[in-house]
Amino acid sequence: MRISARADYAVRAALELAAAAERCPVKAEALATAQEIPQKFLESILADMRRGGLVVSQRGGQGGYRLAAPAEEITIADVIRVVEGPLVSVRGERPPALSYTGPAESLLPLWIAVRANVRAILGEVSLADVAAGSLPARVRELAEAPEAWTNP
Repeated sequence: MRISARADYAVRAALELAAAAERCPVKAEALATAQEIPQKFLESILADMRRGGLVVSQRGGQGGYRLAAPAEEITIADVIRVVEGPLVSVRGERPPALSYTGPAESLLPLWIAVRANVRAILGEVSLADVAAGSLPARVRELAEAPEAWTNP
């Protein structure tokens, strides 16, 4: 799985909004500055997040963006799906739409398993979890494994 700059920026902006819940709304410029995200790119991402129902915007001098729901109810998977689409795809297709034959036939259940594991992690972790620095135990265990930090 590849996390694009767009998905990374979207999650980081959403985390800023989660942390600023009490001081909302937050201007796009402040979000861009806080996370060192190009502002024009961020504005496009925020528009997608607004259309996807994750953020709401308010116009005016006191305007800006805020989360549309409590940070505890928005997962990292929700944010990525809104700006990128499916969490796992193969050649732009969702795994159930694929079919293989011969020795490649077992690829389909492999891709489905990959998708299930990505969903299990990203769908389990909320913006509130990350903003508070308290990842679920299962996610922490995976990240603490020494081999997780090495590149093969």
